[in-house]
Amino acid sequence: MQLASIGPVIGGEEVVDPLVAYLHSARPKMDRTLKKVLITDPIDANCIKILQDNRINVDYKPKLAVAQILEAIKDADGLIVRSGTTVTAEIVNAAKQLKIIGRAGVGVDNIDCTAATHNGVVVINAPGGNTLSAAEHTCAMIVSMARYVPQGCASLKDGKWDRTKFMGSELYGKTLAIVGLGRIGREVAKRMQSFGMTTIGHDPLVTPLESKAFGVDWFTLDAIWPQADFITLHVPLIPQTKNLVDASVLAKCRKGVRFVNVARGGIIDEDALYESLEAGHAGGLGVDVFIEEPPKDFKLIKHPKVVCTPHLGASTVEAQVKVAEEIANQFVDFVNGKPLHGAVNAPSLNAAMKEEMRPWAVLAQALGKIASNVGSTGSKQHLSVTVHKYGRIIENDCNLLLTAALIGLLEKKVPTGINLVNAPVLAAAAGIKTATKSAAEGEFATPSVHLEVVKDGESHVIAGGVAGNVPLLFSIDSAKFQGGIPLRGSALLFKSAANDKSLGSLIEAVSVFNISIVSASESSSVIGQPKWYLILVPNEVESADKINLSNATFVTQITF
Repeated sequence: MQLASIGPVIGGEEVVDPLVAYLHSARPKMDRTLKKVLITDPIDANCIKILQDNRINVDYKPKLAVAQILEAIKDADGLIVRSGTTVTAEIVNAAKQLKIIGRAGVGVDNIDCTAATHNGVVVINAPGGNTLSAAEHTCAMIVSMARYVPQGCASLKDGKWDRTKFMGSELYGKTLAIVGLGRIGREVAKRMQSFGMTTIGHDPLVTPLESKAFGVDWFTLDAIWPQADFITLHVPLIPQTKNLVDASVLAKCRKGVRFVNVARGGIIDEDALYESLEAGHAGGLGVDVFIEEPPKDFKLIKHPKVVCTPHLGASTVEAQVKVAEEIANQFVDFVNGKPLHGAVNAPSLNAAMKEEMRPWAVLAQALGKIASNVGSTGSKQHLSVTVHKYGRIIENDCNLLLTAALIGLLEKKVPTGINLVNAPVLAAAAGIKTATKSAAEGEFATPSVHLEVVKDGESHVIAGGVAGNVPLLFSIDSAKFQGGIPLRGSALLFKSAANDKSLGSLIEAVSVFNISIVSASESSSVIGQPKWYLILVPNEVESADKINLSNATFVTQITF
């Protein structure tokens, strides 16, 4: 596509846009400066070293009281915790400069992710560091239950030689059900397959074809329960998984079934499982995590068929080093604008870091800025936003485009700040209806994004595309800009009647204010719709609203 952004000036000469090189790193704005990172739990020294080697100041204060954390976090840009610190909404709200929270481990249930997201704070974890340690601990639990290793050890240390009491069973030929087929679940499958176990599993995010590739037959949850001799759980504790294994599930399981939980306390209904053990239906439990830690109720723990450890799944020398390094390296990646593989609450942030998506995200935000100034002001209660994507941009990119468009549309209405983390949440809280749609082809010859905004029943569509990493404005409603207008720097937006020819007069009027003009463009004329004029200038103009002609009205000044 040719980039045309020319217009007549005084004397009949043409102003040709030089098309200054567009910044390669351009993306929806988000401050990634980390001047100070607060660490409130003990952590391997490598974490601190990596941060300091990358010129990030570290305030290492493990085991602070809540009141001390509230004070220490006031000027912190980042926070790193393990399982010892509970990051509440109160803490998040007290940290006015906070940009990122890192959990040196997998589970983030000790972090109020809702509060963090609302405040535009990225939450990340270290999903890879604990994987092997947790998987090995799971396997140790399975073997220990099958052969009564802890019970036999305790009996012998008590001076007894009771071989017949601890008659075990082979794992060969038994069926292991794995609920949660992420990193840990897959590593467990690989190891227990070497024992000759049949591995079946369930994960709503994994397809049967994918699970088959690592030797696990995929089933629905209801189909899994009655098939398994051993069931191991590797899911997060969320409302959908709380008490996932309850009395009704236990009733579906075969007699003698044994469970393993090294994931999170609360996934198994502890009271229901105790009753099943007492009744002789469940055959055993290997448990490393509890609803309350440290536990106060030891009824389940002291049951003779229970093998238990005090949350040791990640307690290996290797895991402690790995999670410390993994979380620190992600903080460095955050500063450098690289994708964060452990991002928990910011899927659009990672998508925006992809080279091919950066200009599209910038485009969507620019379209949002234009849309916020076109038409009536509208009320948040009667606002809907739809992003239409035409042509192939990249896979699964619509949510990023929508998020970026919301930033542009709402940034002036959110004084506390809006970014790629909190834009969808703030829009939903304001009652804004959002949607995304995709189609193979649109009205333009190249891939394009159309932002449709309906305010109090009045609909407007702003369309644009990308050429050579440069975002372009294609049209406002049905009025098109020939060749597309590069969106960068600042722009003065004017409108007039459909058949008006005011571009030359506008350029003259702008020149009176000693404003340098990068380019000046006019849209096509459409009967019944305004004609639009876009004048690009290098910097913001203080008195832009004073530039008016009798037949052309100043609409707004937009900085891209």
